[in-house]
Amino acid sequence: MREFDYIIVGAGSAGCVLANRLSANPANQVLLLEAGGSDKNIFVQMPTALAYPMASERFNWGYHSEPEPCLDGRRITCPRGKGLGGTSSINGMVYVRGNPHDFEEWEAEGAKGWGYRDCLPYFKKAETWIKGGDDYRGGDGPLGVCAGNDMKLNPLYRAFIDAGIEAGYPETEDYNGLHQEGFGPMHMTVRDGVRESTSRAYLRPVLHRPNLRLVTHALAKKIEFDKSRAAGIVVEIAGKTEFIGAKKEVLIAAGAIASPMLLQCSGIGAREDLAEVGVRQKVELPGVGKNLQDHLEVYFQFWCKKPVSLNSKLGLFSKGIIGAEWLLTKKGLGATNHFESCAFIRSSNGLKAPDIQYHFLPAAMRYDGTPSISGHGFQVHVGPNKPKSRGRVKITSADTATSPSILFNYLAADEDREAWRRCIRLTREIINQPAMDAYRGEEIQPGTQVASDEEIDRWVRENVESAYHPAGTCKMGRADDPMSVVDAECRVHGLDNLRVIDASVFPTLPNGNINAPVIMVAEKMADKLLGLPRLPSAAVAIPLPQQWETQQRSGTPVR
Repeated sequence: MREFDYIIVGAGSAGCVLANRLSANPANQVLLLEAGGSDKNIFVQMPTALAYPMASERFNWGYHSEPEPCLDGRRITCPRGKGLGGTSSINGMVYVRGNPHDFEEWEAEGAKGWGYRDCLPYFKKAETWIKGGDDYRGGDGPLGVCAGNDMKLNPLYRAFIDAGIEAGYPETEDYNGLHQEGFGPMHMTVRDGVRESTSRAYLRPVLHRPNLRLVTHALAKKIEFDKSRAAGIVVEIAGKTEFIGAKKEVLIAAGAIASPMLLQCSGIGAREDLAEVGVRQKVELPGVGKNLQDHLEVYFQFWCKKPVSLNSKLGLFSKGIIGAEWLLTKKGLGATNHFESCAFIRSSNGLKAPDIQYHFLPAAMRYDGTPSISGHGFQVHVGPNKPKSRGRVKITSADTATSPSILFNYLAADEDREAWRRCIRLTREIINQPAMDAYRGEEIQPGTQVASDEEIDRWVRENVESAYHPAGTCKMGRADDPMSVVDAECRVHGLDNLRVIDASVFPTLPNGNINAPVIMVAEKMADKLLGLPRLPSAAVAIPLPQQWETQQRSGTPVR
């Protein structure tokens, strides 16, 4: 425990990938530190039980924002995974890479070498897509990805897709392939009916390696330096604090909340932020903890006229039957997150890529898995995915065990409020298409009385919740960008042998859930650390929607 070649802080979505890839070279002595514990728990492994680990203090750090000024002072929950697999062990298992133009945006923001064609080979390297590899999908990577029960167990999934087509949007067979825009089946990190966290996919298969050491319940306290070189980590294990040296590099993979915390506690950040808690500054990097971004969503709910929704399956008896089937066969309703159809649409003309995402759920329920009505219903989780508002993460103590101050500044930008107005109106239009007539009852929420700009603004302020995708707090970019924290190789500006590799390095949020891009970033950086040649850029098209400059929807299905 005195010295390793690489020290990885955080066994989450990025850390498990790094541990696997770096320890594949037997010459590398790799230490993986995780502040939480084991992920071996039936509720973590069973996809349908996703609400339970999210609500558990054992698996969730349970952060909250400060009172949000533009949400009537509401404090918003910010769950982050604690334990092996990190947030990939408590998330909704939705697998979305983002739109190709998101990564073109990263490169325009100063992340050279992170355009879509550069990133696609690493998405493919990570993945085993259940339908096999092709130009866009991976066929033999560590991470298993499927489409749940392929929409076979409920007619509402297909009805939602048909409604989108009737509204004039395209249909896409694979939103992670050539065309993201449109309505189609949703993909999830589930393999053989079990949650495919990065712990299961990347870490567990290689824990036998003699050059890989995993230590759980190990809280990193600060990074120690020898002049400008990261020399190692001060870590607390079983109540004792010790220093562990790094011969080659210290790799911070603690996530968009904890990574900037650790940097700040180590003296890296804005002078005023550090001075407030008595931390001596090592490097002036004002962007540490800034540029915080997140996706918001609401539940758009309707009564269902036919008894086909999952609301009849939310009682204890039904849950017991579902759980028993899953335990015996790893199939059925226990083997899915129930988000089996989805959509990505553009909210207006003039956009090159979608900016609104839909998760369709054939039930009217709360995130904790309890019904929100007595009877049958369905809902779409929906929200704009390219927010302009920016927040920050700031330590409140020199001790990483103390929760930070988190302020997202949700809806602070006028553009974000306008995006929500379009989102609510477009959603209502889609659900009111003929394909939903046989199922659609009255609108439960927002309710048809919420119609004007002022009414929509008020309802959104009162009801919007985080989609749990914080990112951007250690922005990747050019050294002359005052908000940039790491360069295009994830090296912290002004320091040696120190990198941040997780969602905090995203310059901007991608259009979709963030677990897949985090894994891609870790795969790409692992090759860099190993000195391997960069995978050849993908020779694929980056298409634009038909008549995107003048039309909000193409009207032509994509197959």
